[in-house]
Amino acid sequence: MLSAVAARLRDLEVLTRPEHPDLTAALATRWDELPAHVKTPNQMLGRRTAGCEGTHGVFPRCNLACTPCYHSKDANRVRTDGEHTRREIDSQMAFLREQRGPGQNAQLIGGEVSLLSPDDHFAALDAMLRHGRKPMSMSHGDFDYDYLEALALDPVSGKPRVKHLSFAGHFDSMMYGRRGIKKVDTEDQLHEHRRRFCAMFQRLEREHGVTHYLAHNMTVTPRNIDQIPAVLRACRDMGFRMFSFQPAAFVGNTNRWKDDYREFSTDRVWEKVEEGAGARLHPNAFQIGDVRCNRTAYGSYVGERYAPLLDEDDPRDAAALSGFVDTFGGMDFVAPAPVLAARLLRGYARNHRFLVTSASFAARFVKRAGGPRALLRERPQAVTYVMHAFMDAKDVRPAWALLRKGVMSDDPRIRETQERLQACSYAMAHPETDELVPACAQHSVLDPMENLRLQQELPLVQVAPAPVGA
Repeated sequence: MLSAVAARLRDLEVLTRPEHPDLTAALATRWDELPAHVKTPNQMLGRRTAGCEGTHGVFPRCNLACTPCYHSKDANRVRTDGEHTRREIDSQMAFLREQRGPGQNAQLIGGEVSLLSPDDHFAALDAMLRHGRKPMSMSHGDFDYDYLEALALDPVSGKPRVKHLSFAGHFDSMMYGRRGIKKVDTEDQLHEHRRRFCAMFQRLEREHGVTHYLAHNMTVTPRNIDQIPAVLRACRDMGFRMFSFQPAAFVGNTNRWKDDYREFSTDRVWEKVEEGAGARLHPNAFQIGDVRCNRTAYGSYVGERYAPLLDEDDPRDAAALSGFVDTFGGMDFVAPAPVLAARLLRGYARNHRFLVTSASFAARFVKRAGGPRALLRERPQAVTYVMHAFMDAKDVRPAWALLRKGVMSDDPRIRETQERLQACSYAMAHPETDELVPACAQHSVLDPMENLRLQQELPLVQVAPAPVGA
């Protein structure tokens, strides 16, 4: 009995630490792996997070056609199979938990997630949660409320089997085959579909109490880059909490490359994002991985006023960020209130000076938001803006091959690609080879071979077994 009590006390002590010891070890490993040029004071990879994660090869098929598409041409020749999905996700998530500790964000991604049955979709999310991941389902959003309700509710009792759902809806005019609008010419033609997507989750919360977090993904090409500001202005109040933009790359199905994707810079994309946001976004306050790959800006709208979480030009905010990481590290703030309170107390106890820093930071943020009266008058609406710039397959293939041999290229372009791969903030698990693979390497190098194999294992047309005695 005494040993059982001691074990429970040890578990409680670990649970209430600001940072789980497995995560502490994973962050230290990730920091050591980073190339020197990204080890900056505002770098969060290896200090606050081990990075985002994604599934691969679990349901490659999609029922929309996009130009471009990052998946190989054989992805749509693979059958969506619930048993395969469940097995692969359990294996991949177990490996991620082992390598990167608990509490990391993971995307349920591949082809179109709503092609899974609601029960298989739920089982996938449940496996991710069991392995300490925070799952987000990636979808084109072209499904009905009945599907969403069947995913969220227990089929026997009719009561919620999930408390919260996190989804990213991908909407842009490069997508073909959406119900009600097979071909899209301009982004504003999709606003009704974006609004409908958000409304389904709002109804689910209203009727069943299942909360949600919604992100909006958009591929950027020369055809729609100038439409970004109008998209952001139209969608800001629909219910999305994150807007993510991916400048198109030459990767995946070559038959779907329709434009010169390199005719504009990532700087120009971000300028359009800021134009639509109606404010300067301060992406240099934080860094996650390599600046050539990722830009992230956190902030809130208070009425029409945008308040950045941190001012990248204010050294006091830089000191506050440093103090926050020193105090809480990779702490998971999503926890029951008593556990969260204990973690906060233990964090402040080991760095009590951060209490003063926290108070002064809060005062600066309130001022940026328009003052106490503005916050009382208008409920702050947190919004995150993100840009992810993927790399071209022709560069990734040689760069990845050399990295696996431990060789850095003398070619400046390939070496830059290698550095970005080393600093990648988005990894996929390969337990069969004991590797975490950057997403660009997955799409450029591994997807084609993987989908060819899956095409044999999971053909679209199943051949029924011959009758006994035939």
